[in-house]
Amino acid sequence: MIKLHIPRFISKRMYRCLKTNSGSYHISRRTFSAANMEKIANCNSIMSVKWKVNNVKRGHCLCHSHNLSTMSDDISHFTLPNHQPIVALECKTAFNALTDKERLYAHYLSQAAWNGGLIVLIQTSPESPLIFALLHSIFCAQPVAELKTAALGVGVTEDEFTAFLVYAAGIYSNSGNYKSFGDSKIIPNLQKSKFEAIVRVSKAHTVLPERIQSLWTKIEGRLYSLEEKARSLGLGDKGTTTYFSANCTTEDADLVNRFMQSKGLESYNARCFKTQEAADVSDKKNRGVYEIRLASAETNDDPKITLPEEIFEDAKLKITRGDYSKLLIPVIENLRKAKEYASNDNEVQMLDKYVNHFTTGSLADHKDGSRFWIKDKGPVIETYIGFIETYRDPAGQRAEFEGFVAMVNKEMSQKFTTLVSKAEELLPKLPWGKDYEKNEFLRPDFTSLDVLTFAGSGIPAGINIPNYDEIRESEGFKNVSLGNVIPANMKQDIIPFLSDEDQALMDKFRVQSFEVQVGLHELLGHGSGKLFRKLASGEYNFDIHSVRNPLDGELVTKFFNETETYDSKFGAMGSSYEECRAEAVGLYLSLEKDILKIFGHEGQNAEDIIYVNWLSLLWNGCGKALEMYQPSTKKWLQAHSQARFVLLQVCLEAGEGLVSVTETEPGKNLRLVLDRTKIPTVGKRAIGDFLRKLQVYKSLGDFDAAKEMYDKYSKVPETGERPWALWRNIILSRKQPSKIFVQSNTFISGGSESTPANVVLKSYEPTCTGMIESWVDRFPSSELPSTLIELWTKDQAYFF
Repeated sequence: MIKLHIPRFISKRMYRCLKTNSGSYHISRRTFSAANMEKIANCNSIMSVKWKVNNVKRGHCLCHSHNLSTMSDDISHFTLPNHQPIVALECKTAFNALTDKERLYAHYLSQAAWNGGLIVLIQTSPESPLIFALLHSIFCAQPVAELKTAALGVGVTEDEFTAFLVYAAGIYSNSGNYKSFGDSKIIPNLQKSKFEAIVRVSKAHTVLPERIQSLWTKIEGRLYSLEEKARSLGLGDKGTTTYFSANCTTEDADLVNRFMQSKGLESYNARCFKTQEAADVSDKKNRGVYEIRLASAETNDDPKITLPEEIFEDAKLKITRGDYSKLLIPVIENLRKAKEYASNDNEVQMLDKYVNHFTTGSLADHKDGSRFWIKDKGPVIETYIGFIETYRDPAGQRAEFEGFVAMVNKEMSQKFTTLVSKAEELLPKLPWGKDYEKNEFLRPDFTSLDVLTFAGSGIPAGINIPNYDEIRESEGFKNVSLGNVIPANMKQDIIPFLSDEDQALMDKFRVQSFEVQVGLHELLGHGSGKLFRKLASGEYNFDIHSVRNPLDGELVTKFFNETETYDSKFGAMGSSYEECRAEAVGLYLSLEKDILKIFGHEGQNAEDIIYVNWLSLLWNGCGKALEMYQPSTKKWLQAHSQARFVLLQVCLEAGEGLVSVTETEPGKNLRLVLDRTKIPTVGKRAIGDFLRKLQVYKSLGDFDAAKEMYDKYSKVPETGERPWALWRNIILSRKQPSKIFVQSNTFISGGSESTPANVVLKSYEPTCTGMIESWVDRFPSSELPSTLIELWTKDQAYFF
């Protein structure tokens, strides 16, 4: 046992001590914000422990309920460990199979995606662009090994320098200082003084002292801040966001949403900035003035796209454009170059529309580009780019930039193609009637891809896009499974809270079962179901005189109006609700033996795949999901995690011994047990009944009923048979860090009259150094930090 000698003027009961994975010791104060204290770190012996407590805010005691979140208040929840797993995203075999023309097409699309991906830094947090600019300036100025020698020379330890590199890798991987999966903040796992020492001893600081010192001065406070608002992404006092200026509240977001609906507009490529002015000379009341700024290279007004200021509900609103302008210029340039190597007219027209979209800010152009993309069936190079997913906007309307480029895996794609061909036979098996299904199933392209480039805050396992309701319902969509991501991401040495037998089955079948789940989730989950609409003509897309609500037997009286979308009605809850629906479809249909046969699973093998699929999802709901729950705000931080927790609660509620979770060692361990014999009966009935409600409420646009139900299953109780709020501490004690992916780069060689252009693929070691080198090679220009600083300066008044 190690004893820590606490200074006499500090009460020992006010602190807790944790030994981190790297062997360091962290002492955190129970009653004060961690942002106001420097923790001890990387101590080889107790004699080296030094105390430094600065600027402690008084009166910030945690209430009793906050003590339930002990682990979330510890620094370890917000740092990346020195043993952070890093894996290489392998794509060499698939890339080598491409023709020269296909490689050039892939190269320029990748360049467009990577340049656009820098936008995510601005979308993540106010300080992320400056953190990136500081770190990138340092690593571009000298090799990591040289920086390490200099840092060790000024008293930085090996562990501290490793922590610095891990933090940098985390910033590159997440496109900012908030985790892409969970939205919680990432802070450096070393003392601020040591971080600053590395900055000051760097060659960048020697060559550009004013710039580097200025960057450090601007970010040092926010870098380590763990004040309540800084701990996770959110709106107003619930967290940090740059989709809205810092003075915006939920009420402001709702007002802007109503304004956009009144204009028949959507906010995918927009942000909102609020200022205030006096309503009139005699009135002391301030009026909100809202600038809705569209992303575009062009910055001037255009009456076809922008809107002049007008009064709406006693506020002033206007639509401008030019957000991220300088970052979009190279996106446009590279898309134009890629067009020269397109393989068909659909790809040419798709890229033309994307260029117009990024140039002008017209969302209609991106929708048209998506239409051409849907028509581009079975391409060798698959790609999609734009403002796509709305997970991280607290209001669920604005989308994060994303761009991917990938090569088709023909063997796995054939299985998905067979699944698509059977879709019309499988959809009627879902637990809602034909009235709640699309009139016609538009067979999508469904391919398994080996990712070459994925630019954004994180890499998913599968995607179902586009997200535009009117296109998905009447014209179609595409599904992609990211084949080289799934096995790399599923490797896990220890799977807690399961029996040895279940762990062995998970190790053996988890990847194969997840491939089945992804296929069903994307194709028949996101691809199923109908939204009831009243059309602009006054007619309906369903028979309003005969269609009934299967939950109460009454005629349908609720539906979407012509200007409403799923995102606008379901808002912040919408992403998790839809992911839950898709996950439930995967569970429900995985019981169909004909589907498993498509994937090559029969007999006992198929039975084990079914069991592991259900076990894996329910285990995620039990053993992982609560990592993404914030007790202090009672807020879920990640859509999929909330969805899996909800499905676990549904199965627990079903009873009859289907599944149980018990605390086997008080405060130390849990055990999840799933009775495989009851999955086809009790499990199918429970998920089917719940899935029917999910779909009916979605079809009707009945947000109130959906929210009441979803909130019920999302609750994290502090007491009772299953006190999840207390068990969360046990779950966090077994937490394993998410993997960081090192991606390859492509480069042009040759290109002269005598030597034709050739694209070369460069891969990197799966280490922090390899991650950093990949980004230095990707963006070697010293101008990039200047661009990010310029864009930050433009917006700082809204956030600082």
